[in-house]
Amino acid sequence: MIASLAFYLFAAILLVSAGMVVTARNPVHSVLFLVLAFFNAAVLFLLAGAEFLAMILVIVYVGAVAVLFLFVVMMLDINFAQLREGFQRYLPIGATVAAVLLIELAIVLGGWTLAPQSAGLRAAPMDPAVTNTVQLGKILYTDYILLFQAAGLVLLVAMIGAIVLTLRDRSFSRHQSISAQVNRQPEDTLELVDMQSGAGTKATGFLRPKVKALEPMAGSHGHDDSHGGHH
Repeated sequence: MIASLAFYLFAAILLVSAGMVVTARNPVHSVLFLVLAFFNAAVLFLLAGAEFLAMILVIVYVGAVAVLFLFVVMMLDINFAQLREGFQRYLPIGATVAAVLLIELAIVLGGWTLAPQSAGLRAAPMDPAVTNTVQLGKILYTDYILLFQAAGLVLLVAMIGAIVLTLRDRSFSRHQSISAQVNRQPEDTLELVDMQSGAGTKATGFLRPKVKALEPMAGSHGHDDSHGGHH
């Protein structure tokens, strides 16, 4: 009885939060409702006895993906007024696509039936003496290890693509010249001066470090941050 009530409670919160993800006007609020939906889905997995999927949902999606979305949305300078300008213009197209998807889902659900012999046709029968986490680990890292590694490569490519797309060359950023640093000689920056005892800076003048002007690199827009030469 308690398990049934908990299921309906968390399922209702999940549906409401999922709806708020789509209907919320503020993207930050949408991400927060998405985190709430992930937590409620994890609780439903716990009630179903799939603790591994519940922990993966919390650690991966809530701890990484949703938090990343939140930081990206908060760091981007989004003009919400400009973002909503094309809503009415694209509303008929969006409504048409949504209607087609709903019709397809209705057709699939209407013709779907559970086969009576499906319980005995499992590819990996469950062992009641072993937890589902151990069973999933054995299947994932033995039978499907190549697919698991391929999925990791796909995520790596996606991460590199996101970094490349967001990388900007700012005009005020300082660029490091590795070749100039490696090829620099001591006489380019150091100078030995014979100082008389008690002369001070009045007799010799104020000596600045020697700075060799570097050629502007490609993409640096010709900025030179050097501080003059030797006086």
